[in-house]
Amino acid sequence: MLEFFWGMVGSRPVEWIAVACGILNVSLIIRRSIWNYPFGFAVVTLYFFIFWEYRLYSDALLQIYFFVIQIYGLYYWLKGRAPDGRIVVAPLGAGAFAVYLLATALVWLIVASLMSAYTDAAAPYWDAAVAALSVTAQFLLSRRHLQSWYLWIAVDVLAIGLFYTRGLEPTAALYVVFLGLAITGLIQWRRAARATA
Repeated sequence: MLEFFWGMVGSRPVEWIAVACGILNVSLIIRRSIWNYPFGFAVVTLYFFIFWEYRLYSDALLQIYFFVIQIYGLYYWLKGRAPDGRIVVAPLGAGAFAVYLLATALVWLIVASLMSAYTDAAAPYWDAAVAALSVTAQFLLSRRHLQSWYLWIAVDVLAIGLFYTRGLEPTAALYVVFLGLAITGLIQWRRAARATA
């Protein structure tokens, strides 16, 4: 049993640190706390190097986007806080969400085709799906929209399989935790949205 555990979590310190920062980051996002951002900046920086080393280029480049969008998100979250310091969940209509989903599908097809044609990407279509959904999910999260959690759940399900098949067991295990956290986030943010409606 212990051998299985060590096989799942791995022994690379950089992955351990990234996993810890990722869990702290998402836990604080669920609580709608602005203090998620220091951990967010750390985790995206570490995962840029991890993904690049494993030739998951879409996910590596995604970390650059995450770094930049976190600056935007920090600004937007600072403007959208309730008196208790937590951010207020912002409404998003079904039509607008459908437009985001369509744009995400187009980005996925373009990125996957480019990665397949011009790089030695290990899993270009799978990797690009994780990347495209993550871009939209992070943007919606930065804008404080509840619907971001639906996309994070989809990202987590896809990422678990991708990272496990690429030998990134600690990261796959992290995404199992992220999946549980995303479901919790959806429930918590839905309650918060109802309370403010």
